[in-house]
Amino acid sequence: MVSAPCSREAPSMQPSIRAVHRLALAAGLLAGSLLAAGCATTAASSAAAVPAASPTAVAPEPGFVPVARYGRYTLVELVPEPAQRDLLQQAVEVSIPPMLDASVGDAMRHVLLRSGYRLCDAVEAATLYALPLPAAHLRLGPLMLRDALLTLAGPAWELSVDDLTRQVCFSRHGAPTFLSANPPGTATPVPDADRPEELQP
Repeated sequence: MVSAPCSREAPSMQPSIRAVHRLALAAGLLAGSLLAAGCATTAASSAAAVPAASPTAVAPEPGFVPVARYGRYTLVELVPEPAQRDLLQQAVEVSIPPMLDASVGDAMRHVLLRSGYRLCDAVEAATLYALPLPAAHLRLGPLMLRDALLTLAGPAWELSVDDLTRQVCFSRHGAPTFLSANPPGTATPVPDADRPEELQP
């Protein structure tokens, strides 16, 4: 007896389109439920993290410095610069216009033009203001405003500042050295080493 081949075909190994759609739908539903559950959990924890508003203001820490963000990587401190707190610390660079009869007072007024200060009209400083301006002082800086004023005045004068009226005044340090007992052209007598001095009782 001879057997005839079977006409039945073997099942195919490829899944049907309906099965693929069912699998994709199940994966989508699973992903959607995970995302929804994750968002709900995050929202609940962030809502719980917000403290209740208190009626009293909380004082910042002593070392706290407020900052503002400018751009992605730039933080700027919200505090005034030292030169904005103490105006005499501001940097100045001055070229005084060359005039034939420029005086120290003219140069000081020019330095103080946009500084926020003004020169006082003290009688004692009138002699300083009337002095001719040295050629070395026609260009100053960059210096702090205080140093520029002291450079113009010279070592014989002391700077005093009235912050209430924002006036700058100058007074003499002490008696000038050339006003000693001997006039400037005479020599000071030196005791002779050969001659003994008399002692006063």
